[in-house]
Amino acid sequence: MTIAEDIMERRVVTVAADMPLLAVYRLFVEEDISGAPVIDEGGDVVGVISSRDLLRTANETHDDAVMDLHYYESSPRFQGAEWLTDIEEFEDRLTHRSVSEVMTTGAISVRRDAPVNEIADLMLKHRIHRVLVIDEDNDEGPLVGLVSVFDLVGLLR
Repeated sequence: MTIAEDIMERRVVTVAADMPLLAVYRLFVEEDISGAPVIDEGGDVVGVISSRDLLRTANETHDDAVMDLHYYESSPRFQGAEWLTDIEEFEDRLTHRSVSEVMTTGAISVRRDAPVNEIADLMLKHRIHRVLVIDEDNDEGPLVGLVSVFDLVGLLR
């Protein structure tokens, strides 16, 4: 039976609760990730932030359109020279907000020995893309890894 420890990412990129959203956006691009656990000053996990949170924050009046990837493909607003202005506006909106304002609190976690079918069930139930893996000796942490939907899909190959 495959368990969390077998497939989890051990090098977990985390962000601080007081980090500006623009810095998170740049970190996501640099690390090629779409979400990260949020930690407080003591290193405890206090939530999760995702690229969806960033998009929602930057485009609060266009939530439905932003979530549809085809919106960008067909929108003349995101083609040509105007695109650069829109990126600057997007970045400007992220500069003035911090992670703690938009993160999801109460991150879903499992222990190292959690079976992958349990992890998949949690992801479906909570409609999430990542589950934190914590040390089995302490249900509060520390954070030892992360399982994403991509890790689960990798099992199908």
